[in-house]
Amino acid sequence: MMRKTVAVFFGGRSGEHIVSLRSAASIMKAIDPEQYDIVPVGITREGAWITGPDAWLSLWEKRQPHEAFQAALLTDPKKPGLLVQSNDSPHEWQYRPLDLAFPVLHGTYGEDGTIQGLFEMAGLPYVGSGVLSSSTGMDKVVMKILFREFNLPVAPYIYFYRWQWTGQEKYWLERCSNELGYPCFVKPSNLGSSVGISKVHSSAELDGAIDEAFLYDNKIVIELFVEGREIECGVLGDIEAEASRPCEVIPCNEFYDYRAKYIDDRSELVIPVELEPETERRIKSYSVKAFKAVEASGLARVDFFLGRDGKTITINEINTLPGFTSISMYPKMWEASGVSYNKLVNRLLQLAEMRHHRRSLLLAAPPE
Repeated sequence: MMRKTVAVFFGGRSGEHIVSLRSAASIMKAIDPEQYDIVPVGITREGAWITGPDAWLSLWEKRQPHEAFQAALLTDPKKPGLLVQSNDSPHEWQYRPLDLAFPVLHGTYGEDGTIQGLFEMAGLPYVGSGVLSSSTGMDKVVMKILFREFNLPVAPYIYFYRWQWTGQEKYWLERCSNELGYPCFVKPSNLGSSVGISKVHSSAELDGAIDEAFLYDNKIVIELFVEGREIECGVLGDIEAEASRPCEVIPCNEFYDYRAKYIDDRSELVIPVELEPETERRIKSYSVKAFKAVEASGLARVDFFLGRDGKTITINEINTLPGFTSISMYPKMWEASGVSYNKLVNRLLQLAEMRHHRRSLLLAAPPE
């Protein structure tokens, strides 16, 4: 059997650039070399694309690439692939065919449907969710609306845009106090890694938290604080999906903020977490339901709050491209469920081809 060529995309312009590099390094080691040839494609913090054997190291060490060359995706569905700058002349480009793409780009410009749209235009099968599910999974407001449509337990929230806030500050401050109370969370609607998120303890803190969130997005969401344990669950599949054993995050800070995730390194992860059988069953069921609510594919991690009574479950959000290092929660949950890291990676590549084949049977336009 001829090996297929898979491009692994990593780095990117989001705040999760380093996490992406770590995830990609683990994934490239796990891809079956008997089935696939790997083409590394690094995206710098400024958005430039590079490929070649030195691409990953160039981004990791923040230096000018030696054995890495500028690249661009060829958006021709008849011959999907990369255009790579020639070794001999910067004005000449060489075509590098691709069979698959594995985006390992967390956050904006990678997890939000943007690069997925490029892959669709190029006719290139890719791992993970499509344009619609990626973008709705990134938008906390749209996500919650879909969750409610599927009768998932969502905490009370309000949302508004920057242009609604300006000149109507008193109205929104009163709504927040009357409908939600304190403490509450103020978040940019479209962002990951807990960037721009504030836990607000009183009305005196609300103005500043809203201004902080508006630095990162033109739409913000304010959520009721839900006291409880932070539980996460992995989902794998496509039309048919299954859930992993859940895990628990015990944050080292007041909540699982950016510092707790990436800097302080003192948060505790319990994988798997022992729960009452009925509680675990419900969390798994809700996870698959959330996966279907946003029409996800491939992989996702769903986050919950479990009340102190051990029974009350509130869904927080879905992450359609979770961290994927060998010690990240998503693969560790599947490892605890009997699926090794290597098997998980190669299963995702198979799911990408299955989804692409199903979509390729559709007519692009009415027959002439």
